[in-house]
Amino acid sequence: MSLDRRAWLAGLGGLGLGACAPRTLARASATELDLSSLEAGGRIGVQAARGARVLSWRANERFTYCSTFKLFLAAATLQRVQAGEERLDRPVRITSTDMVSHAPVTGQAIDRTLTIEALCQATVEVSDNPAANILIREMGGLAAWRDWYRQIGDVVTNVDRLEPELNDVGDVRDTTTPAQVVANLDTLFADSRTQLSSASRALLMGWLLGSPTGLNRLRAGVPSGWQVAHKTGTSSAGPVNDIGLLVPPGEPVIYIAAFWQGPESDDFSLGEAAIAEATRRVIEALN
Repeated sequence: MSLDRRAWLAGLGGLGLGACAPRTLARASATELDLSSLEAGGRIGVQAARGARVLSWRANERFTYCSTFKLFLAAATLQRVQAGEERLDRPVRITSTDMVSHAPVTGQAIDRTLTIEALCQATVEVSDNPAANILIREMGGLAAWRDWYRQIGDVVTNVDRLEPELNDVGDVRDTTTPAQVVANLDTLFADSRTQLSSASRALLMGWLLGSPTGLNRLRAGVPSGWQVAHKTGTSSAGPVNDIGLLVPPGEPVIYIAAFWQGPESDDFSLGEAAIAEATRRVIEALN
């Protein structure tokens, strides 16, 4: 962990996470931020919140979330650890039958073991798909994973398939809304609401800050000196997504969810540019 990341994590309380978002973001009155000029070639949905201010564009429309769910999967696993239902140091054997596409960590561990903590880190930092599927299996399967959302008050997010099938578009399976994602971020990170311990939040924030993905998305839209704790999601079926916390030095954080749906393509630059520009406009409006 870099020195700036250590300093940031040490200062979680000082940044006032508990005061930086309303308690009922999913139902909060939001100001529309017109992003229609960014929709040449696609559709973008954004919600951002700082304090009592909430900005939105298509924030209650559904988007395929792709790998952004892995932020919440790690949080759910950390909650299970806190409850004594799981252990971070428990080894899980990785087999060839676990393998699906994009396995940068688990693909190197076949016939060996990885701990639950290592699986969480791989899931969040490098979006390892088998790691995510294994964590869902270890918590009891898709039904248990769906129940976690309902337990935190999210009745919007749909949980239907594992990786990589959940990246398919065209119906409401494995979709959510930007408004609900921001409400979930508030539920996880606001001091007054979170069910995560300070140690669990520190672990999760470390993984989110340490992710090397998405350089041209949220991270491209923040001013110099800001940090971004985030999770991306991408599919050649058209989605280009990024969710997380924008962290200015010495000021309250901004919770943000940005989802792009474009045409089928392996070129993600159009969606990435739209997310970066939307982030700039959010920051300008909130400041």
